[in-house]
Amino acid sequence: MEIEKLKAKKSIKELLEFGIIIFDKPENCTSFDVVDFVRRKLRLRKASHFGTLDPMVTGVLPLALNRAVKLTGFFIGEDKEYTGTMRMHDDVSIDEINKVIEKKFIGKIIQMPPVRSSVKRQEREREIKKFKLLEKNGKDISFIVECQGGTYIRKLVHDLGEEMGIGAHMIALRRIRAGIFKESESVTKEEFEIAVDEYERGKEEKLRKIILPAEVITKVYPVVKVKKEFVEKILHGAPIDEKFLIKKEKVERGKVICIFNDEKFIGMYKVINEGTIFARAEFVLQ
Repeated sequence: MEIEKLKAKKSIKELLEFGIIIFDKPENCTSFDVVDFVRRKLRLRKASHFGTLDPMVTGVLPLALNRAVKLTGFFIGEDKEYTGTMRMHDDVSIDEINKVIEKKFIGKIIQMPPVRSSVKRQEREREIKKFKLLEKNGKDISFIVECQGGTYIRKLVHDLGEEMGIGAHMIALRRIRAGIFKESESVTKEEFEIAVDEYERGKEEKLRKIILPAEVITKVYPVVKVKKEFVEKILHGAPIDEKFLIKKEKVERGKVICIFNDEKFIGMYKVINEGTIFARAEFVLQ
């Protein structure tokens, strides 16, 4: 699916109805504050974010607009990437810290969510794909982490300090990637306000530039295409029968897919492979 070509065919109203904005969240505000600000500024019926950032944390916060809100759950859980600074409570060398990281904090780890988290406090497995120290300035050390969605970086730093027997805490954190959404594609509050102000004066170029069509979901899940004559049935709730498919598909049971007819997004489906029934709806864009 060529997202830029698809975007070029859509009107600004279509993008606002089923689109995504990659917002660069500023410090000292909640993720909900950002959602509320964007919703009011664009006069949307609804909006939501893909994965909370703490008030002090900055960076990539993807926002779903109007009907794209239904896709939120399909993006959450994707890998994340952060840069940050931690303060060790004693002066230790980068080599010493690296040894502990390589031994205990790379690969699958067990994490207990912090006391103040909104989720149930029970141990959970998370994968740390990269934990690299960048620079040391006294007791402060900058780092980059690539990890499974749902990993608590503040807790990762705390646990590292505990493992070393000296203590450590995070003093700054920025998310530079959330799944397929990157820092380079994000828009600041100031840039967003300028784009909306120009749009309200009849110039849509800047606002168009910062809205992604929600069909970008196809970069996360595979696309399966159906025949035009069955679209009406599907939109009225029929599961995807094998005869609806453009071509026979071999997809593992339980996998989530995007259903399209040509370039028209129909919905998100779960493959069931029961008799002639190929997949059932998780979300249909009515």
